[in-house]
Amino acid sequence: MQWFGLLIGLSTFIIIGVFHPVVIKAEYYLGKRCWPVFLAGGLLCVIGALLIPLFWASALVSVLGFTLLWSIRELFEQEERVKKGWFPENPKRKSKNTDNKQ
Repeated sequence: MQWFGLLIGLSTFIIIGVFHPVVIKAEYYLGKRCWPVFLAGGLLCVIGALLIPLFWASALVSVLGFTLLWSIRELFEQEERVKKGWFPENPKRKSKNTDNKQ
């Protein structure tokens, strides 16, 4: 029996599940301006996955990398969800548009 497929699937599920609240918290505390961190981490993981000789480790690092890259899109969408009132806005962090209107 091959268990690697199931373990990679379960690990992917966990990685994506962990990044859901990470994106929410990142947008809350930092706003969308933190997207380069997700980009750098994603690119490093994807490149690292090419260099890792173990199949399962390479697959997991690749999943982590692409999850980081996908999180960039989710970060921008999270900002829109906050504007719609679906998620709370951080009162200590004012957007640039709000400051310019005053």
